Amino acid sequence: MKTLDNIPTGKIERAGKLVKTGAKIGGNYLKYYGKRLVNPDLNRTELDEDNAGDIYDGLKSLKGSALKVAQMLSMEKNLLPRAYVEKFSLSQFSVPPLSAPLVRKTFKKYLDQYPEDLFDTFESDSINAASIGQVHKATKDGKELAVKIQYPGVAESISSDLALVKPIAIRMFNLQGKDSDKYFKEIENKLIEETNYILELEQSEEITEKCGIIPNLEFPKYYKELSSERIITMDWMYGQHLSDFAKTDFSQELGNSLGQTLWDFYMYQIHGLRKVHADPHPGNFLVSDNETLIAIDFGCIKVVPDSFYVPYFELAKKESIENDAIFTEKMYELEILTETDTPEELKFFKALFKEMLTLFTSPFNEERFDFGADDFWNRIADLSERYAKNSQIRKMNGNRGSKHFLYMNRTFFGLYNLLHDLKATVDVNSYQKFLSE
Repeated sequence: MKTLDNIPTGKIERAGKLVKTGAKIGGNYLKYYGKRLVNPDLNRTELDEDNAGDIYDGLKSLKGSALKVAQMLSMEKNLLPRAYVEKFSLSQFSVPPLSAPLVRKTFKKYLDQYPEDLFDTFESDSINAASIGQVHKATKDGKELAVKIQYPGVAESISSDLALVKPIAIRMFNLQGKDSDKYFKEIENKLIEETNYILELEQSEEITEKCGIIPNLEFPKYYKELSSERIITMDWMYGQHLSDFAKTDFSQELGNSLGQTLWDFYMYQIHGLRKVHADPHPGNFLVSDNETLIAIDFGCIKVVPDSFYVPYFELAKKESIENDAIFTEKMYELEILTETDTPEELKFFKALFKEMLTLFTSPFNEERFDFGADDFWNRIADLSERYAKNSQIRKMNGNRGSKHFLYMNRTFFGLYNLLHDLKATVDVNSYQKFLSE
């Protein structure tokens, strides 16, 4: 893969790149509508593929928050056309890495030493390049290490990148006025946290220590003396990325075992620690030769405040959804309903969220749940498609829900998708035994 000798870091330079991408997309639409004149039955598949390719190509050279948003979108498998999911999912593993000279320059800037001065060996070619940083393999004192280096300018460009993306997102998700600011501020704050590798190291050590009680789960060790605000060093972990493993012919027993570990890991974090690894995509998990699950990369940790946690999980109970008084009360607490809603909006959004919550919380209301079952995913796809076409939603204020929904929903969507890839059936309440330890 071609390497990058530089990354656009200036606001004007990055904006120019996005404008060029927008021009390409405009050209794709002109081409599509031209073909439609000749063939009225032409579907959007080719248009989606062209747009997805141009958007991804534009974002991958910018890296940073713009590419991170694409990665987040790739997890929403039932909310985007397949062309976008397939192309954006490349941002988890496959983006152009920094060139060797730029790696050395970056290393010198962050740790005031070149990599060959700190490590016994250091591979100049990256093993994995993603949205915010890339990973190199190194050795020191007989230990095999993974060294993650943050791309230059990523932290400084987050706010300006999101300002450029904001108008597009407002149109896509029907967000209205200043009320949408809380969602963008939540994303901005989380992305800024993700660029602070000192914070990531502290979060990694805390969560790996506390989640060590969960069986069949492994974590790397982290090395503070070989890390900084923009570089983090940890043990090199051997295993197969979960997405690659999911394509192999694994047994149902192993899929269930890995899925149970994954479920217990997430439920223990949410209910026991009140904070959670909010980036559950396949690139952050490995399956070892010993058939254990390895969790890596704790840059994105979402703290779950009681003011959100309590009504959120009250509303996850089937009996709460079916009790109109309790359901309505929790909807207000979670900012899904507001005091300014019209009677029409109250009726519409209560019905909408009752259907959505009944479906998405169904795993919590079973003793055992089969995430590999097609019925659950077909119902999600059907719901997504129906509401995507619903003109009434477009007419109403799309600002619905607490800002905390953003990363909690992302966490559950990602977790559900990983469990589906594993075709796992899990014991839903198994995690509770760890809460008392």
